[in-house]
Amino acid sequence: MDSLALRKTRLGRLHHALAAHVQSGDMPGLVALVNIRGETVVEAIGAQSFGGAPMKRDTIFRIASMTKPVVAVATLMLIEECRLRLDDPVDELLPELANRRVLRSLESAVDDTVPANRPISVRDLLTFTFGIGAVLVWPAKYPIQKAMEETGLAPGPFPVGFSGDEFMKRLGTLPLIYQPGERYLYHTGSEVLGVLIERASGQTLEAFLQARLFEPLGMRDTSFHVAPGKLERLASAYMMDAAKKELVCFDDAKNSRWSKPPPFASGGGGLVSTVDDFHAFYRMILNKGLPGGSQGGSRGRERLLSRPSIELMTSDQLTPAQKVGAELFFGPSTNPAASWGMGGAVVTRRTNLFTTPGRYGWDGGYGTTANLDPTEDVVGILMTQRTMDSPVPPRVFRDFWTTAYQAIDD
Repeated sequence: MDSLALRKTRLGRLHHALAAHVQSGDMPGLVALVNIRGETVVEAIGAQSFGGAPMKRDTIFRIASMTKPVVAVATLMLIEECRLRLDDPVDELLPELANRRVLRSLESAVDDTVPANRPISVRDLLTFTFGIGAVLVWPAKYPIQKAMEETGLAPGPFPVGFSGDEFMKRLGTLPLIYQPGERYLYHTGSEVLGVLIERASGQTLEAFLQARLFEPLGMRDTSFHVAPGKLERLASAYMMDAAKKELVCFDDAKNSRWSKPPPFASGGGGLVSTVDDFHAFYRMILNKGLPGGSQGGSRGRERLLSRPSIELMTSDQLTPAQKVGAELFFGPSTNPAASWGMGGAVVTRRTNLFTTPGRYGWDGGYGTTANLDPTEDVVGILMTQRTMDSPVPPRVFRDFWTTAYQAIDD
């Protein structure tokens, strides 16, 4: 049996492993794409909703935090053009973040503060170290968590219902939790980057991404909303009702929150996409900024980002001290298995079949995961419509990555 035939035989396990999650009722359906060294396999299993139309390769999903790498690429584009500078203060474009106050401690009341040691930089936003973000304690018990909830800025399952300017205005009323550059705090940095891109470019975030990324890459179905003619391809979204212990629909495709342009284009989690669109985006990163495949398919096409920028974005940007408190994401502080680059996580230590050092990517809270692996020349994308129950990846994610990587044959 030749290598290609053997690989296809082993990739057959992918279908069976994923189908089991659909057959058990864990979710109505899913779409998975695996590209190993130029060979692509796609599995569309189940339905777009319970009792609904069959899943298809071009089904559209809410990708949530998989938006974050997209916004990081867009920010680096503006840095390359010197419209933004990595270590310059953001005060001029984001005056709401100037002259910040910082909590004396996490337990402090929101008015118990000290002055910030320095201004916030673009680097701080890209690395999620600018001082405010998700505090991973449930239920919320600290005053700053409650203040974020009251102002509508706490990370949650639903899109923000106000404008980017209003988002920044509300953010400006809160103190930072930590000094700029001191500690990694998830999520909010990408939301702020979306507003920064708009103010630096003079375009809406949607317009900038469409012109600079989505159109050049042929990402026809990626946007902050689903156009009327495409709604039949949008999967409904489900979440577990803890009290009832059953899945409930929280966004019906027939009456979706994503059926019209949002008041706030969320750089932290607002995009919808398909497996093929996101494969094009990740292949560009794997190809060091050039659109197309890894074997010359990009020849003659315009470079979107430089190789040095891609390498910066996909390399470890955090110190051990900055990762304290983020063990859910990165592993124990004494021997972490991962870290954060810009817009996504970076694997730093092999702990599983699929954790090759240098692997880059991120998950989406609505039930999606996507990573690229430069060492193995692999891109994997799984899109489901069941929200994650915790920051720990669900079993369907782990089964997807296990069966994808066990198919590597060399």
